[in-house]
Amino acid sequence: MVAVVAKLFGREAELARIRGLLDSMRRGGDVLMVRGEPGVGKSALLAAAAELGAAEGVRVLSSNGFEFEADVSYSLLNQLLLPLHTDIRRLPPALRDALTVALGFGPGPAPATLLVCNATLLLLTTAARARPLLLVVDDVQWIDRPSAVVLGFVARRVQGAPVGVIAASRTGTESFLDRRGLAEVTVEPLTDEASGQLVDTRFPALSGRRRQRLLDLAQGNPLALVELPGSLTDSAHPVDVVPLSDRLQTIFATRLADLPEATRLLLLLVAFEGSGDVRTLRGLTDLAHLAPADRARLVRVDDTSGRIVFRHPLIQSAIVAMSTYAERRQAHQAIAAALPGDPERRAWHLAAASAGPDEAVAAQLEEAAQMVLRRGDALAAIASLIRAAELSGTPEEAARRLAQAAYTGAEAGVSGDATSLLADAQAMSQGPAGTLLAANATALLMINGDGDVHTAHRLLAGAIETSDHGWRADDPSLDEAMHTLMLLSWFAGSTDLWAVFYRNLARLVPAPSDLLSVTSRTFADPVRTGAAAVPDVEALIAALPDEEDLTRVMRTATAASNLNRTGELREHSWRLVRQGREGGAPVWQLSGLLNLCQDDYLAGRWDEVEQLADEGERVASASGVRLLRWYFLLNQAVIAAGRGRFRQAYDLADEITHWAAPRGLASSLANAHLPRTLAAAAEGDFEAAYRHATEISPAGVLAPYVPIATWVMFDLVEAALRTGRTAEAKAHAEAMRAADVAALSTRMRLIQHGVDALVLDDEAGERLEQQLAQPGTDQLLFDSSRIRLAFAGKLRRRKELLRARTHLLAARTGFATMGAEPWLARTEAELRAAGDRSTATAPPPAALTPQELEIAGLAASGLTNKQIAQRLDLSPRTVGAHLYRIFPKLGVTSRAGLRDALNEI
Repeated sequence: MVAVVAKLFGREAELARIRGLLDSMRRGGDVLMVRGEPGVGKSALLAAAAELGAAEGVRVLSSNGFEFEADVSYSLLNQLLLPLHTDIRRLPPALRDALTVALGFGPGPAPATLLVCNATLLLLTTAARARPLLLVVDDVQWIDRPSAVVLGFVARRVQGAPVGVIAASRTGTESFLDRRGLAEVTVEPLTDEASGQLVDTRFPALSGRRRQRLLDLAQGNPLALVELPGSLTDSAHPVDVVPLSDRLQTIFATRLADLPEATRLLLLLVAFEGSGDVRTLRGLTDLAHLAPADRARLVRVDDTSGRIVFRHPLIQSAIVAMSTYAERRQAHQAIAAALPGDPERRAWHLAAASAGPDEAVAAQLEEAAQMVLRRGDALAAIASLIRAAELSGTPEEAARRLAQAAYTGAEAGVSGDATSLLADAQAMSQGPAGTLLAANATALLMINGDGDVHTAHRLLAGAIETSDHGWRADDPSLDEAMHTLMLLSWFAGSTDLWAVFYRNLARLVPAPSDLLSVTSRTFADPVRTGAAAVPDVEALIAALPDEEDLTRVMRTATAASNLNRTGELREHSWRLVRQGREGGAPVWQLSGLLNLCQDDYLAGRWDEVEQLADEGERVASASGVRLLRWYFLLNQAVIAAGRGRFRQAYDLADEITHWAAPRGLASSLANAHLPRTLAAAAEGDFEAAYRHATEISPAGVLAPYVPIATWVMFDLVEAALRTGRTAEAKAHAEAMRAADVAALSTRMRLIQHGVDALVLDDEAGERLEQQLAQPGTDQLLFDSSRIRLAFAGKLRRRKELLRARTHLLAARTGFATMGAEPWLARTEAELRAAGDRSTATAPPPAALTPQELEIAGLAASGLTNKQIAQRLDLSPRTVGAHLYRIFPKLGVTSRAGLRDALNEI
């Protein structure tokens, strides 16, 4: 019946889900996200969906994201809606004009995003009245941001209309498409049986040994099953173990190398051109050269759409990777020459072909930015202006274009003081300070909005390097810009971006300011450079009582945070919070709250963490400082993990990941694995704990520029031991000793001794007990309690029961103080195993705190979580968390029992 469907082995469940989608969409709309690793068959399933739909009379609109057009705004939406071009003219005038401008079909004022979204939705639902409509979108990870916003809007509103959406993306990647709430199916590798069926059908003559090696190597990946046979020999020796995608790309590269040069260059044009449009490519080259690639099954020609399509993105990656710099330049130049009617794409191809400054190309990019602005995509316009600045022929032109990018950012919907700051910068002369202030403000506004950190870093670094400031360290605008560049480098977590920062730091004369110098050593990579900065941090802290500049107070706290000195800064942190609450800069308040949350977490004041994190989240959201909001989500997540609210912990971590990934915030992505690690360890799932901890930093390595790696060192070692990875545990302990992390702080010494006590001999255990007895260690309540629990388990297994019970009793007190229920339960289980009988009788219910008593009373009176939150100035999430703890304390399981329980107190 359907050609593609007939070729799919082992995909019965996925095809049934697709048939269900087609059935339900005709009754009133449906959406399905398909995710899987490269080569697992996502595109084949989408092709099957298109064929099944067409066979049942459904109209199919297909499109796919394209890596080299991710910066071209609305490029995917243009591709998707092109078949409905004539229908756009029948929309109401306001919606018609908005969509026409957004898609580049005509001129007009910049349309609001919501207007474009509504126009697209109306266009699709109207077209679907005549015939059900299925949207098929492949390679979602590469679609441009504006198209992703529209697609997400449509996907959530197709109910009630015969419109379906099926989209595919790779696992392990993120995109600008908000997937939350959308139904998903993950395409798993084929079973052994299905893999064998596929191999026997495609390669019936394959020998027994080669057949088995193919099955072993492919690991159920359909693309590998089809492509690997040509690279196999009858040798009994296995091939090198390399990532499957790399191995496949190498195979594709080998096949590409066998093509005639004219064919290979044609494929390079197809890779860069993006649309694959046969008419466009015919104007660039002789398409007769395509035949060898078609015969080699590297590409296919879709006669229906008139497009040349790579059979897999890895082929496209391989053709680009094996090309020379000169060939890539030539291809971009040829494509640019063929696009006289598309100034935006033409300018970007010319920019890609530029080997150095080129004022003519810079001017075209600047013109393209204005066109993009008219379509309403300010962030794409900023990216164009930044690239134009990089290609500018003179520093003056570069500065002017960077300033223009800054003011474009202000027009992206920024309000309040931020807009005033950029307007003031625009009124200044185009001197170095004006350019730096504008670029600095724009960089921050971009990452507080929807911009990505790499673009923000490039904008600010470009402004620093092209501005005629003389590299004077006492220039306030330069010092501010360098602080922001350091923050951006931290968020990006990229060695390359840190190299740019340090290169500029070294240029400052006579030397960087004290705060910039210290923070550059403690904030970036404390494992390697933090210990040497400890005396300087102590000097900064000692000067705080007389410090009136709250920005210096805030930055001193930042410099001290990775050295675990927040306890010495509590008074000054509360000073920042009070100033913010009284109308001062929100960033001061947020900084103070962050410091207090970190110190409270370590000290076991977890109720206060939840209260302050809730306040921080509200302030960050209300003030537009979205860049700091995720910190407070992280604090909420680690407390949820520690207190056994595992679903909440994972949901919050996922929220951080979803926000951070499209913006390139690698540090935030790494931090999101902290609550996942803690939740898994608390549940006793040490395999998952090990996996999440090593996502932050591999075993045996303390990853550079990943400070959060120091927060999961103990977790990684304990999880490794619990899962039989003794070598990995010892390697990580050795890496810690080699880096001398113990020199960083009291906390790091405790963790180092705790790790050593688990992997080394008796002397290491004695050193741990000496450290636990040291003044100040008892202030690290969670760390010391966890370490006691793990060490006691080792002692119990060695039959040192009395010594084990001593540590377990201390740990039980610590966990009970924090309300760390999962850890408390594990401790009591260990106590029973160690022969302690005091846990046989359940302890009396814990007393309610004053806030818990108030919340319980309001809940007993019938108020909802939202109403309680409004009355107490909390979030509904925090109210729910308090009730989660209140119920077991009162011995009830629902609100219905609250009133009687409260009457008995």
